[in-house]
Amino acid sequence: MKQPLVEAMERYLQEQVYPLHTPGHKGGRGMAEPLRSLLGPAALRMDVSLMSELDDIHAPSGCIKAAQEEAARLYGSDACFMAVNGTTGAIHAMLMTALRPGDKVLIPRNAHRSVMGGLILADATPVYVQPAFIKEIGLQGQVTPEQVEEAFAQHSDLKAVLLTSPNYFGMAADVKKIAEIAHAHDAALLVDEAHGPHLGFHKSFPPSAMQCGADMAAQSTHKILGALTQSSLLQVKGTRIDLQHAADVMSLITTTSPNYLLMGSLDAARAQLAERGTSMMEDALRAARLLRSELEKMQGLKVIGPEDIVGKYGIASMDITKVAINLRDWSISGVKAAEALRRDKIAVELVDPQNVLFLVTYADWAPVQWQETVTRICRSLRKLAPANNPLEARSAWKVREEELKNSEKAEALQMEIPVTETAASLRTVFYGKKKTLPLTEAAGCICAEAISFYPPGIPVILPGERVTEEIIHWCAVMKKQGLPVSGPADVTLRTVRVLDE
Repeated sequence: MKQPLVEAMERYLQEQVYPLHTPGHKGGRGMAEPLRSLLGPAALRMDVSLMSELDDIHAPSGCIKAAQEEAARLYGSDACFMAVNGTTGAIHAMLMTALRPGDKVLIPRNAHRSVMGGLILADATPVYVQPAFIKEIGLQGQVTPEQVEEAFAQHSDLKAVLLTSPNYFGMAADVKKIAEIAHAHDAALLVDEAHGPHLGFHKSFPPSAMQCGADMAAQSTHKILGALTQSSLLQVKGTRIDLQHAADVMSLITTTSPNYLLMGSLDAARAQLAERGTSMMEDALRAARLLRSELEKMQGLKVIGPEDIVGKYGIASMDITKVAINLRDWSISGVKAAEALRRDKIAVELVDPQNVLFLVTYADWAPVQWQETVTRICRSLRKLAPANNPLEARSAWKVREEELKNSEKAEALQMEIPVTETAASLRTVFYGKKKTLPLTEAAGCICAEAISFYPPGIPVILPGERVTEEIIHWCAVMKKQGLPVSGPADVTLRTVRVLDE
């Protein structure tokens, strides 16, 4: 399988040209130990610069152009751009390409933080929608087609819809139906497909954004496939997006000194997927099914599967290689379980108060070694089981829930997030003067930072929204329950940053 960019890099190295150009370490000769030894001479020699033989990412006409065209052909898009600032850069580019200053875009309330940055850069106006919260497992579902229809009924001037599909836990939205709705209203569909660069290559996985009719999709090629960290792709398809404008935006936000190791890894990962994508996905499925089957033998340990969520909560399908366990019935937190696993030399992808997520890929499938790893995971988790005997122990969490039925804590966990009011644009807040106040004194002020609690992980307030007494009370109750907070500079939430008006 051809790898145009990698092959050009290899030819350049074989010429043994003496580099009187950047980078300054000159093929590793000037790099300090121990990093020099850790990286090795081959990798350092491939850290090459912008030479004519290696094309120009800002105006590609040679090997980079060929590599991007191969990626577009593979994914079924009209154009593909290498994003060396990760999917964050690709998401920024999506919003800046599809929108004009002041345009409205529908955004899931739990969108990745990079979306906020893209809205600031695009000077766009978000219209937020709340994904369903799945109380039984403490996770968020997906935006539904009905919510999108309702949003257009209330905001007929929406210019785009942004989805996060699949999400961290492999839950995919009904992207095809939502694309049809968006297009019926002459709006573009943008998909944060960071967790789905492998979709579309096996029937047991959800379909890809491009297959479902999305106009743009940002993919973290490094998360699931064989590219280096920070290496992503931006796919563009259809007539709603100006391809030249997309290229202009990507050039605007991309460094003039792109790392060829990152770009070469994108080319190599694409070639690998093109050559044996189906078998790679089969390997990933084998590994995930083995882990799931062993975890499911543990009494009281909930392994979240399609049967629990698909067809509900806006979830149209699920990627089962995202293996999530819910520890609710063991009365321990995901954080505690992850710490125990780490002590046993197992590092997981994500934790929250109830869940632990194992990310499984094709690279895990080496039958003997993977069986040993799965055995280690289960052995580590069994130490945490109630009474260290899950077959005989009654669920400690259920006992606790019965005791707390009418308690303040039970009431707190059922409190709805207060409704917010937008008082200033994200861009105004970002560039505005800020001050720090005690949270208890911030009512009436415009918040200058995002505040979320886990669960549910949906921001209670975002920059540009006005702080209310209800929000202050909600935060106080959540803090009292010990729920982790994310977003503010002061994670104790004694203080909050607001716009200095």
